[in-house]
Amino acid sequence: MLGFIILKAVDIYTLLIVVYVLMSWIPNKRGFLADVDTALGKLCDPYLDLFRRIIPPVGMVDFSPIVALIALELVARLIVGVLL
Repeated sequence: MLGFIILKAVDIYTLLIVVYVLMSWIPNKRGFLADVDTALGKLCDPYLDLFRRIIPPVGMVDFSPIVALIALELVARLIVGVLL
């Protein structure tokens, strides 16, 4: 049961990160989109910044969210594996 909750929380956080990354492609966000972007930034940036310090952007492409998502999934699977 606890493993299921952990995996669902990781799934939700993964979705938030994906939406945040996709929203970074939208220029000149105003109104509701700007508010959503700010809220997602407050939720996602602390975690993503850990990986941005290690993995610098290549040109205009930031690969740190990909590594962050892989690390998040691996740690969640490891925790659930230990609990079972």
